[in-house]
Amino acid sequence: MFKKKPTIKPAAPLRSSDRRKLADQIIQDYRLKQPEPADLTPEQKAEATAAHTSLRNALLPDNLQAAKFTTTHGPELKKLNGTVYIGSHDGEETRILWFQVEGRMYPSVYTLWKNPGMVPLLHTPEIVIKKLQGGADLMTPGLAGGPPFPPGATKGAVTAIASTSKPSVPVAVGVCAIHVSALEQVQGQKGHAVENMHWCGDELWSYSPNERPSRQVPEEIEGWAKVLESSGLAEQVGEMSVEDEEDAGGVLLNGSNKSSAADGPTNAPGATPDGSTESGTKAEALDRADAPQLNQKELDNTFRQAFIYGIYHYKTTQPDAPSHGLVFPLSQSSVMSTLIQPFLPAFTPEQSQQMQIKNTSWKNVKKFIKTMDKDKIIKSKEKDRHETVVLDVDFDDQAILDFKPYRLPKKETMGGTALGRGEKATDSIDTGDDSVGQRLQVLSYYRPTSKLQPLFEAGQAGNKQLFTPPEVRELINTYIEQESLLSPTNKRLVKLDPLLGNTVFDGSGALDKEVLAKGTVPRDALIDRVLSAMNKSYAILRNNADPSTIKAKSGAPPKVHITLETRSGNKTVTKISGLEAYYISPRPLADELRKACAGSTSVEPLAGAAKKNEREVMEVMIQGPQKDAVVKALERRGVSARWVEFLDKTKGKKK
Repeated sequence: MFKKKPTIKPAAPLRSSDRRKLADQIIQDYRLKQPEPADLTPEQKAEATAAHTSLRNALLPDNLQAAKFTTTHGPELKKLNGTVYIGSHDGEETRILWFQVEGRMYPSVYTLWKNPGMVPLLHTPEIVIKKLQGGADLMTPGLAGGPPFPPGATKGAVTAIASTSKPSVPVAVGVCAIHVSALEQVQGQKGHAVENMHWCGDELWSYSPNERPSRQVPEEIEGWAKVLESSGLAEQVGEMSVEDEEDAGGVLLNGSNKSSAADGPTNAPGATPDGSTESGTKAEALDRADAPQLNQKELDNTFRQAFIYGIYHYKTTQPDAPSHGLVFPLSQSSVMSTLIQPFLPAFTPEQSQQMQIKNTSWKNVKKFIKTMDKDKIIKSKEKDRHETVVLDVDFDDQAILDFKPYRLPKKETMGGTALGRGEKATDSIDTGDDSVGQRLQVLSYYRPTSKLQPLFEAGQAGNKQLFTPPEVRELINTYIEQESLLSPTNKRLVKLDPLLGNTVFDGSGALDKEVLAKGTVPRDALIDRVLSAMNKSYAILRNNADPSTIKAKSGAPPKVHITLETRSGNKTVTKISGLEAYYISPRPLADELRKACAGSTSVEPLAGAAKKNEREVMEVMIQGPQKDAVVKALERRGVSARWVEFLDKTKGKKK
């Protein structure tokens, strides 16, 4: 349902009475509280009340906000309206905790992590989980760990789904399409088991009012582990082999492109009982999803080849640049974002998911760099025991000299990562941002002060109030010629008359006294003095706009500020602000940088930047020292380097 981003309206706080009423309805619908005996003592009643209040707060915290949303669902692109409930527990990041559709409340995965046992938990192999995260429904043969299955998994019941590799961590929420609890076997069965509503990785999961990255999926949740143990299901959750999973047909992808785009359920018109469709697109989609799995040796070789490809790319595309365009030392994040990720041959979301450094034998970039150092391809150094940086690269290593480029994905992968772009690492990212490719022109204007106004009137300025520097020069020259003020012996000197003496030179400075004493002034010095005494204004024109249609703003033209800062000890972040003046929307830029740099980004209001009743000024922040990537992204949006101001606050600090 949330594979495509829904339209979410601004959120508003929920009244306490409405929050309590909604929490009580959830407790009733999900049967989270046992009936209380009638003969409770006052102490027992007080304890029960406190427990009930605690349960309410666990489901719906005090800071809960509600927002309306609109999305589409199903093969017919049915338009759905609903409500999302946004809040946080114990100082955690604010997330969507519940969503309501057609009058029914569904918990998000974040809520399930905080409330173990609130819904039945079903299991399926990891390979099926990856397909669920593409919007597929869970088919009956994909069920693992049973029978028997949880007794609450009846038709129409909200249920959670976890991987057999992480049985205590729910990663999807759905609705039972059949009585799963009544199944006596799953092999050989056909049809839907669970209609997938929400999963880790969808737009609801990723939503954050502060543009924060999604929360990491835990390795284990103790509360759910105890639920599984107490119910006797922990021992039943077993692994399925890859062959068994493929034969089982554990998921059903949407039966048409239209349905897939809408992220709808799989009960498309014309579907057969086994989940196939008349169009046959299910088989095609499954073939694409069931890409061959790489073993660890193959995965290690893929990362090594991607790294060599990255070095080869810089060597061949920038042969004359110092170090072929690489700026040393290279941090671990830079190695990953510039030399490895853009050159991984990941053509599908499944391949993107598999091709992660944590799945290699090295497990992290630090160990990978050390291995490349042992192979004498690079020279590295450990810094402060926290990070290993690359000091140099042997561009003449035989592995680089013998390297043969391979095919890379030309477009952004379905997983949303900026993979395989080669020399077009940032140029070919389609951000849907109308500022990409725009043409900008910054015009400087000068407004005469009241003291200078007589000079401009005498120079036949008319009613014009704003002047460009060439226009000021032309007007001064016109006045000089009509008053015959040029020195007969030196055409570069201008004789002062009473008007120039009174309006331009006030006698306060040493230069003024010298000019007034001599009675002459160089023409260029006169024009520069007039310009410096005028009030400055500017206008930024977009796509050859008519200057007369743009209202000039007072002051000097603004700069786009790029700042490097150190946070959390030794972590460097890059901040960008001042984008709005150049018609750049911060959020699409943040999305592009997140993909191009393979690092998390955020967009937040710039503290103290906007005055009351003014438009909020936003600041983009991305992990790592990403100046070059930011400058390149700004150039794509027409921002010249002379309009950018760079500040490195990390210099001189202890690492």
